[in-house]
Amino acid sequence: MAERTGTVRRVALGLLVPVALLAVWYAVTASGAVPAYQLPAPDAVWRAATDLLTRGELGVHLAISTQRVLVGFVLGAAVGLAVGAAVGLSRLSEQLLAPTLGAIRAVPSLAWVPLLILWLKIGEDSKVTLIAIGAFFPVYTTVSAALRHVDPQLVEAGRAFGRSGVRLLGTVQLPVALPAVVAGLRLALAQAWLFLVAAELIASSMGLGFLLNDSQQNGRVDRILLAIVLLALLGKLTDALIGLAERRLLWHY
Repeated sequence: MAERTGTVRRVALGLLVPVALLAVWYAVTASGAVPAYQLPAPDAVWRAATDLLTRGELGVHLAISTQRVLVGFVLGAAVGLAVGAAVGLSRLSEQLLAPTLGAIRAVPSLAWVPLLILWLKIGEDSKVTLIAIGAFFPVYTTVSAALRHVDPQLVEAGRAFGRSGVRLLGTVQLPVALPAVVAGLRLALAQAWLFLVAAELIASSMGLGFLLNDSQQNGRVDRILLAIVLLALLGKLTDALIGLAERRLLWHY
């Protein structure tokens, strides 16, 4: 009972700021302090959503963007986990890879767009690759740092029980580093949503990034706000799913 009460309280507190922002938004637009062409009212954004939904466009935008993010996230996180483990466990790998990856990490997302178009042409491959690049670095950084700081005594205890190599990594080192790994996955997923908008600038005709760009060109501020709200909601939903998986994994270990 106490746990349920605490959950309700957390949800209520979490909704407090969004509800307050919505109320301020409505009050500002109702007062006429800001012109409607600059800041449409919440009901105008809602009408834009229902219009796109009834025409069958909104579901397509949501589905294709979610698909791109999830595929790019899985690919980037998998490579980030592998490279992060190599760098975190091997001093030689760290000396070879860490300086170069540190430099590449500083490259802005939009700087990759022309190169990916030249290499992978205009299509899903270039978009998913850009999202995967965004998801790679948070996982790589957190995993390598977490494995590098695993207690050496735990590692020695695992070796004393005959664990080595992949078995040692899976049964001793990764479980100890699990909170940091999950934190990296959550950051990677957030980064994947950030890179999505840049990815969908690559001659896209579907997706929330396309909806943002197309609405800006046509002066549809209501649709721009709708796309921003949807990106925020999808990002929060996927982050909550990883948080749920984190609690289950931590309970298991």
